[in-house]
Amino acid sequence: MFGCDCFYWSQGISELDFESFESKPFSLPSPLPCWPQGQGFATGKINLGEIEVVKITKFHRVWSSDSSHGKSKHASFYRLEEIPEGFHCLGHYCQPTDQPLRGYVLAARASGPINADDLPPLKKPVSYSLVWSVDSEKNGGGYFWLPNPPVGYRAMGVVVTDEPGEPETEEVRCVREDLTESCETSEMILEVGSSKKSNRSGSPCNVWSIRPCERGMRSQGVAVGSFFCCTYDLSYGETVADIACLKNLDLTLHAMPNLDQVHAVIENYGPTVYFHPEETYMPSSVQWFFKNGALLYRSGKSQGKPINSTGSNLPPGGRNDTEFWIDLPEDEEAKSNLKKGNLESSELYVHVKPALGGTFTDIVMWIFCPFNGPATLKIGVFTLPMTRIGEHVGDWEHFTFRICNFSGELWQMYFSQHSGGGWVDASDIEFVKGNKPAVYSSKHGHASFPHPGMYLQGSSKLGIGVRNDVAKSKYILDSSQRYVIVAAEYLGKGAVIEPCWLQYMREWGPTIAYDSGSEIDKIMNLLPLVVRFSVKNIVDLFPIALYGEEGPTGPKEKDNWEGDEMC
Repeated sequence: MFGCDCFYWSQGISELDFESFESKPFSLPSPLPCWPQGQGFATGKINLGEIEVVKITKFHRVWSSDSSHGKSKHASFYRLEEIPEGFHCLGHYCQPTDQPLRGYVLAARASGPINADDLPPLKKPVSYSLVWSVDSEKNGGGYFWLPNPPVGYRAMGVVVTDEPGEPETEEVRCVREDLTESCETSEMILEVGSSKKSNRSGSPCNVWSIRPCERGMRSQGVAVGSFFCCTYDLSYGETVADIACLKNLDLTLHAMPNLDQVHAVIENYGPTVYFHPEETYMPSSVQWFFKNGALLYRSGKSQGKPINSTGSNLPPGGRNDTEFWIDLPEDEEAKSNLKKGNLESSELYVHVKPALGGTFTDIVMWIFCPFNGPATLKIGVFTLPMTRIGEHVGDWEHFTFRICNFSGELWQMYFSQHSGGGWVDASDIEFVKGNKPAVYSSKHGHASFPHPGMYLQGSSKLGIGVRNDVAKSKYILDSSQRYVIVAAEYLGKGAVIEPCWLQYMREWGPTIAYDSGSEIDKIMNLLPLVVRFSVKNIVDLFPIALYGEEGPTGPKEKDNWEGDEMC
């Protein structure tokens, strides 16, 4: 599929509205169910080894930025409330003001008795360093403090006050260094420039959300939920030296759901997938694809071999060495039938894996389409369907919903879009029935999006690129009912029997080379002279995949099988 940036136009809150906007707490449309019994899933607390943590979602606003603080989004800063007895705050919370109040910060305590000769897992900071301060006529003063940890300990977050006096050391705890992992910048929440016209403090300030540097199903880093503030430039994904994330040393991952709980989670949150009303190339089950004529080819052999319905004769394991690939049958009628797919047979293939050190669960749903159709180009007001560009055999797409293991609550969804994609908070998801989200599959390309509309892959400024059209239709796939769990490694060997075809690491389609210049040249000749570009210039604006497609690989060969989603 194409690598891309996708753009979707939506209406936001006006500048005047920002000044009086107060973030309201978000809750899912329906109450959470009573989950099946298990070990530690949805019990409210998670043991990380030497420390136990709870998720705090009750906040009191301390300070908010306003229009005098630069051109970036407005942000509000909160201290934690209703911390259970015995637990300690690790840092304060921050989020954009124009979003529903939707976040958390972990509070921690020692998980057991501490020997007199051992260093405790938590200690008060020695003091604080003032990182940044600002005085606002509208919102008063804001003071940002970095805890100075004792030797051998790390700070977990920043403290914000509305008074210039240094906070009490009792306000937060620092964590022993061996119980932490490094963290990095994730999303810039607030950026204040150095111009005194826009910043009364006269000094710059950047506020970032943070996340563990190492993420994936085998990583131990745990996001605290706090933020980082600095007066120097940082870039996206840059390691932060002054604070850290937590580390889960409990390798049993006791807070992960058991198999009964996984089924309950999917039945409660399984999205409804909408295919475009003009979709020609529907999904199918893998078994239907094999039974209806898909062939396995090997380099140097001219004839393909039929594939067993389970994929048991596919070469397992190894790596994608381009030695094998799958293709459609040579018979034109059988080929045409296979391209169309079979929605009635289709099902979602589910991979369940730990996220953020086992404090969240990722339910990754893979969908298979026998054929990816041609792209549709947009050039200004003109929409131009391609005849072959974008076509390939064997299209694997996915979306992921992330579940909070403290409560079992749906937290975020990842929508995969042509070798990229992005996370969407539950507060910005469209729900179809109860707590079940909607997923919109793009026409011919099968990329997933959170809302109906047209998403442009290319230059949004010039209005030139590949169209991704998504809309509701009668063609739906209810993933809460039609799914198969194909992998859940954390449950142990034998808990889930992985299908044979999942072990096939080679290509699910042949490599295709497009004569993109020739096809675009024909289209350009149909356009009025006032919007005509040279073939070279216009091709430069489109994704590199317009030149050709390597055969796509299966789910287990993708980086996100073990790693985090790519944004």
